[in-house]
Amino acid sequence: MNLQRNQETCRAIWACVVILALASVGYAEPSSPSNHEHTNRLAQSASPYLLQHAHNPVNWYPWGDEAFERARAEDKPVFLSIGYAACHWCHVMERESFENEELAAVMNEHFIAIKVDREERPDIDEIYMAATIAATGRGGWPMSVFMTPDRRPFLCGTYFPRRDRGGRRGLQDLCVDIAAQWKADRPRLLSQAKELVQQVRNRKRVAGGGTIPTRQTVARSVDRIARGFDPKLGGRRSRSNKFPPTMAMELMLREFATQRVVSKPELIETVETTLTRMADGGIYDHIGGGICRYSTDPRWFAPHFEKMLYDQATVSGVFLSAYQFTGKARYARVARSILDYCVADLQDSRGGFYASRDADSEGEEGEFYVWRRSQIEALLSPDDADLFCSYYNVRPQGNWHRGKNILFVSTEDAAFADAHGMTVDVWRERLERMRRIIFDARAKREAPRLDDKVLVEWNGLLITSLARAYRILDEPKYRVAAERAATFILSEMVRDGQLFRAHRRGKTHISAYASDYANLIEGLITLYETTFDRKWLTAATELNERLIKDFQDVKRGGFFYTATDAEPLLTRSKNARDSVVPSGTSTAVLNLLKLSILLHRPDLKETAERALAAMQTMVARGQLERLQWAVLFYHDKPKEIAIIGDSNAAATKALIDEVYSRYLPNKVVASCPPAEALTPTALPLLERKTLRQGKPAAYVCRDYLCGRPVTAPADLAKQLEAD
Repeated sequence: MNLQRNQETCRAIWACVVILALASVGYAEPSSPSNHEHTNRLAQSASPYLLQHAHNPVNWYPWGDEAFERARAEDKPVFLSIGYAACHWCHVMERESFENEELAAVMNEHFIAIKVDREERPDIDEIYMAATIAATGRGGWPMSVFMTPDRRPFLCGTYFPRRDRGGRRGLQDLCVDIAAQWKADRPRLLSQAKELVQQVRNRKRVAGGGTIPTRQTVARSVDRIARGFDPKLGGRRSRSNKFPPTMAMELMLREFATQRVVSKPELIETVETTLTRMADGGIYDHIGGGICRYSTDPRWFAPHFEKMLYDQATVSGVFLSAYQFTGKARYARVARSILDYCVADLQDSRGGFYASRDADSEGEEGEFYVWRRSQIEALLSPDDADLFCSYYNVRPQGNWHRGKNILFVSTEDAAFADAHGMTVDVWRERLERMRRIIFDARAKREAPRLDDKVLVEWNGLLITSLARAYRILDEPKYRVAAERAATFILSEMVRDGQLFRAHRRGKTHISAYASDYANLIEGLITLYETTFDRKWLTAATELNERLIKDFQDVKRGGFFYTATDAEPLLTRSKNARDSVVPSGTSTAVLNLLKLSILLHRPDLKETAERALAAMQTMVARGQLERLQWAVLFYHDKPKEIAIIGDSNAAATKALIDEVYSRYLPNKVVASCPPAEALTPTALPLLERKTLRQGKPAAYVCRDYLCGRPVTAPADLAKQLEAD
């Protein structure tokens, strides 16, 4: 216990150091136009990504009517470039092409150039990403799209070098060719545009009219997903990049935890292998906490160093689930370090969480995170330096390139400690001390640039993870962080019941998308289920009504990505597929099922059923991993757990802790003091439930039929473990 308390104290001090070291390192606003040779229309933008391009010689426009009207008036095609502030290859393309005067002159003469921040306008991004994938078979950022003045794409790609290189077409020659074709062979380009638009519409169409996917459909899907994982290295089989497969891992855990007949231990082995490899690899920041966006190799060794808020949320969430399921302390430690990083480095003073940290600093990708052996030796004693470098595989010649080292672990702590004549606890305490020294030194480096906009969608994901961590790890600071974020969004980013997506430096803008509503609602529901403060459930309910009103596909079921009054694009997408974040539909369905129980609202369940039926074909194909969580929730008849007692009483907390000590993905939890349960405004699940013999009591129910109320955690455990 003393070691644990010491480590907690160290973590708290460390977090303060992070705040002091990094809080002031944000995105620098452009200086006045007089200090720059060029200034374009992006200088008036709120987006950090667009501001990065405000002084390019390219005459950039933001997305809007002005740009397209100019294209029509001048009879020019449009060049659309989509990226985001933390994108390394976006920076490369800017340096190579968009800062080049010669190329800029070609673009300015022959095209209307438009820049879009994909994080602010995911509706635009997903449409033209669908076009890019249809045209090339792959997607990514930066995304480069040539299109007509009426917004129809005819040629798509991702990163282009300035000149032809390595079999890749150069942007400058491509622009010259397309400009010539626009004048001499326009019908062919228009024919390409027509075909590509139809492919986009086909890709985004969801037929509807099916039946609710079966439990067996999900079981078959999980088997296919598991077979696609690398049994030795974890993650999906790949010869190159590996992204954290969080939604697939959570689905495997849920399938294993809720199956009734056949045991599939390989699912747990697959998840554990992946989590262990990720936690050992360079994709995980062993010094400062947090997870990078992806690994550029199949071993999780060399990351793409950008840190995205959504990854911190989803990866910490699956580590929390694995800790609940296995009880292995290492998973809890990784979840803590990721969430501590978020609170220390990404949370604004008013509560919202920023979007990302860049991959680059000092003009190099990953420069902030890598080390030379000599740098370690200059900071630590000889004995400590040898231990540190041995544990993290730091070599004199470097393990990456140009003599630099990415820190990664290849030996279990117990084996490493034993080989060096220490107990595990002594080794971890010594390692923690060394990490702090290395961290303090690293904090003096030029930090990667911060994208300081607040996005509701990503904040909702993190609120969910923080609220769960508050109970699972028994850590009140995570409750504080989650409530501050929720309070900020509800006070600053909701106007007259309408949610807005983005906020930066006092400016709230862009009407929210279905995924913003759905992820925030999920976060608010989770906050209620962990804090039992009714205001969070009230806010979730109100936003859910707005989601249904503005986004529901009344004819076919499910939810459109954009609201009924949104700007028309090539098609109104359902956006059912998960990407790096879950789709709005998948999260909304799970929210509807939970709210239908908490509020005793059969109409919400019916709305969820229509959405599930609309997605039947896609689920049968093994797609929509997160929607399959909802299918399992629907068929599993979730446990309805009602706890009556004063939330400050130790006996009440003991019952709540018993609930959160185990992995129960298909449940809803409600609690209130005994007096509130007897009022007309009590939640239906809590109505008329009472203390037992003067003690806090737990009721485990299904379909509102409850078992015998219990007051002892051990008795509650038996009911929770029963089918």
